[in-house]
Amino acid sequence: MIRGRRKTRVGRVVSNRMDKTVVVAVDWRQPHPLYHKSVKRVTTLRAHDEDQRCKMGDLVSLMETRPLSKTKRWRVTGVLSTGEVTEVSLEKMDGGEEAEG
Repeated sequence: MIRGRRKTRVGRVVSNRMDKTVVVAVDWRQPHPLYHKSVKRVTTLRAHDEDQRCKMGDLVSLMETRPLSKTKRWRVTGVLSTGEVTEVSLEKMDGGEEAEG
């Protein structure tokens, strides 16, 4: 590998439950083979977060690195912006009322 030619990506943190690891969703576009319309695709990458500073919803920049585990091939190089994600409970999703039958 040539020095200075590592891939970089920008994505949003979708999970930070693991120790020193975050799951980042990277959006990209690809033209549809038949209709030639731009279709949005999402790739999830596992990234190393040494300081555990990333939270869910943060926009982060990633850099390719050597394999750190079975699935971890990226590391977090910086937090670009913080995002506020609120926890949603099942009661709020159902509307709080049960359907009468």
